[in-house]
Amino acid sequence: MTIVWIVLALIAVLFTIWAVARWNTFRPLVKQIDIKVSHPLDTHGLRILHLSDLHMERLSISPEALLKQVQGERIDLIALTGDYLDTVSMTDRFLQYMDVLKDLQPRYGMYAVFGNHDYVIADHLPYLQREMEKRGCVVLKNEHVRVPIGDQTLNIIGIDDHYTNRSNADQAFAGVEEGINLVLTHDPEIVLEMDHHFDYLLSGHFHGGQIHWPKPYHLKKMGKLYSLNIISGLHYHKNRAFYISDGLGQTGFKMRLRCRPEITFHSIGSGPSA
Repeated sequence: MTIVWIVLALIAVLFTIWAVARWNTFRPLVKQIDIKVSHPLDTHGLRILHLSDLHMERLSISPEALLKQVQGERIDLIALTGDYLDTVSMTDRFLQYMDVLKDLQPRYGMYAVFGNHDYVIADHLPYLQREMEKRGCVVLKNEHVRVPIGDQTLNIIGIDDHYTNRSNADQAFAGVEEGINLVLTHDPEIVLEMDHHFDYLLSGHFHGGQIHWPKPYHLKKMGKLYSLNIISGLHYHKNRAFYISDGLGQTGFKMRLRCRPEITFHSIGSGPSA
């Protein structure tokens, strides 16, 4: 009889963990990050809505729920850092989210890069890119654009996915002129390898571990940042600030333990940079 009770207790514990982990996927954290750069942007700075790793196949947050979380917020720019879908059948669902983001009408536009999961459907990406661009989203693949902000220039530099060996920082930075350098890329591992100057870099890829219990050991195979305990949040490397989003969706399982989905607002102002 004792063994039966032990088994039942174990089942109850596992069910509770599963229920909490699944419930977490519906409960995004809205984070606010403040960054200072050396050159003034404008009187009010720059406020960026950053979303990463939507993973349509296992995303619990609806377009309407996402809109509810961000509506009414000041949004100057939207940055999307990859891993939107890996099956063609999810295209229409993804474009519903793009429609929501377009309707937010960010003052300086919307910009995106692709991630490793997107390249699972590499043949479909030209179509997806065209549909994103129809909705006002600039997709950057080892290239950059210049955005005038007041008397200053914001260089938005999109570096293609490092994890699938598509990144080319030299190409992305070629011809970049003076200004504030904002880098968008999916895999933050590239920070350890690139020597180019940037004021801020936005990325994703790790999901904060997603199943973070007791530790996300599965991230060991994804590069050196794990060994440095750098898988989430704001960090600095060689005095360059970079941010790793925990992402909005999930892969593998529709579960999150000790790591909830994330919607991030980055406020970039002027002053002594760290």
